[in-house]
Amino acid sequence: MLALVNAALAKRPAKEAIGAMPLFMDHHRGVDGLTAEAVAEAHRKDEEIQDEYGVKYLKYWFNEDTGEVFCLADAPNKEAAEAVHRGAHGLMADEITEVEEGAV
Repeated sequence: MLALVNAALAKRPAKEAIGAMPLFMDHHRGVDGLTAEAVAEAHRKDEEIQDEYGVKYLKYWFNEDTGEVFCLADAPNKEAAEAVHRGAHGLMADEITEVEEGAV
């Protein structure tokens, strides 16, 4: 999974270079009935309203068998990232962690 995060971040300018916002990874656990289509639809809904909160959801990963979803977002703070999920579809993350970009 870390390789996927690093690949997503490779396209992102260095934080110091542009004064970018913090980066957050959220983790949804035990999502009942999780499907690829449902995750794509939830992500689409996030994208529809994310600008209202100054957030940009960049990428997501999921596992249908375990019902887990991970979302990567640029956001001013974790509360803004939460507000997007709440307003878009109500599927709240169990955990949100600020993460740092790394190079391999």
